Amino acid sequence: MTSFDQIINEIDIYGFTLVPDVLSSDQVLELKEALIKAAERMGEPDYENRGGTSLLVRNLPTLDPAFFQIIDHPLILPILEHFLDKSLILGSLSARIVRPGDGLQNFHSDIPGHMLNPVSPVMMNTVWTLVDFHPTIGGTRIVPGSHKSGHDGPPEGFAVRHEFQLSCKAGSVLLFNGQCWHAGGANQTEDNRYAVFAHYRKSMLMFQLDPHDEFPAAWFDRLNPRQRELMRMQKGVGASHAADGHFQSPPKR
Repeated sequence: MTSFDQIINEIDIYGFTLVPDVLSSDQVLELKEALIKAAERMGEPDYENRGGTSLLVRNLPTLDPAFFQIIDHPLILPILEHFLDKSLILGSLSARIVRPGDGLQNFHSDIPGHMLNPVSPVMMNTVWTLVDFHPTIGGTRIVPGSHKSGHDGPPEGFAVRHEFQLSCKAGSVLLFNGQCWHAGGANQTEDNRYAVFAHYRKSMLMFQLDPHDEFPAAWFDRLNPRQRELMRMQKGVGASHAADGHFQSPPKR
């Protein structure tokens, strides 16, 4: 079995997998520095009603071109395309910084109950670690097999007794089916937990955070063709983007 097949099978069975050594130490440093600067300008309190606390930095492609390298990373994108087809889109690229004293987040799915599909995922999430992850710094927690539960989170009164908590070196990437129950851990250290979250959706779905909004036009030429496809920017930043039809060829008459 190839390493690619191993990854696919782990996601099918457990709902997630960990790919180590995706980013070099130089890339980790570049992205961490870019995230720290972005957080100083645009960081905001956690807006989700999921417990815990953190500092959020949203829509990173509009804040620093350093984040472009994540969008179509050659080791990660083929895995996502396997599950979502090559027509997938980048739903959002954001960050959640778990600070010293920030507590446990509640288990949740990224897919609402009415959209759950136990056969085929409609969304995949990736966690790009920019520091070493371990339980005391608040490593991501995930419940194996929960992507097939039919629930968008633990049912009322259900005790989650089996969970995996991420421990890995900076530069690793956690990939998981967006239906998996997952949550941030509590940070019991004196250091920030830095990570970037890129989530991808099937093409018929809308963006979670539209990258066209406030995207600097001067950066457009720095995007390669595949990155433009993933962000539906084939016709430029200023083109209409409310509907899928704007990037398709006009019908022949």
